[in-house]
Amino acid sequence: MRIIAGTARGMNIISPKGNDTRPITDRVKESIFSIIYKYDMPKDCIVADVFCGTGSFGLEALSRGAKSVTFVELSRNVVELLNRNIEKARFQDRSNVVRANAFKAGAPREFDSPKYDIVFYDPPYPMSYDTALNSRLGKGLLVLNEQVREGGLVLVRTHKRAHLLERYGDLEVVDRREWGSMAETFLMLNPATETELEQENHES
Repeated sequence: MRIIAGTARGMNIISPKGNDTRPITDRVKESIFSIIYKYDMPKDCIVADVFCGTGSFGLEALSRGAKSVTFVELSRNVVELLNRNIEKARFQDRSNVVRANAFKAGAPREFDSPKYDIVFYDPPYPMSYDTALNSRLGKGLLVLNEQVREGGLVLVRTHKRAHLLERYGDLEVVDRREWGSMAETFLMLNPATETELEQENHES
């Protein structure tokens, strides 16, 4: 894997041996960022890379002008490689690494820091087939409701056989793309109107 555009273009990303992370091809990553560009992102954006692995998406966002990235990863060994990648790209001053269970923590923020413009959300496939509201994935997306600004994007990477609900709280699906066996679902934080809330309460 490498950074494919921006100030750190061409930098090879250090990755672990084995199956600790799921690398993504340059072609797919470029396609995803092409969609993000349509929303005038990621330049000057506050970004989170959740279940980040060695930080491919977050590093790419920084290279393309993101203001800052919070990386969230649980594996201690992977975090060590992530820090090496951040140092290699010289992005230390715009990076914050959090070692945490991302299903519970989401994209942590400092008390007075702005909410996120973009969150890359890449849970392990076995934990993302169940997309119900009360599933691990569903509860994790509900946590993000409090961490993403209105109009912000959450990109959820899953196996293509996994299909998200149309809405998780105020996060609403606005796009979905498939490449090979993977799917990327784009959600935007759009607070429900009173009419929509009344309809949901009626249906429930």
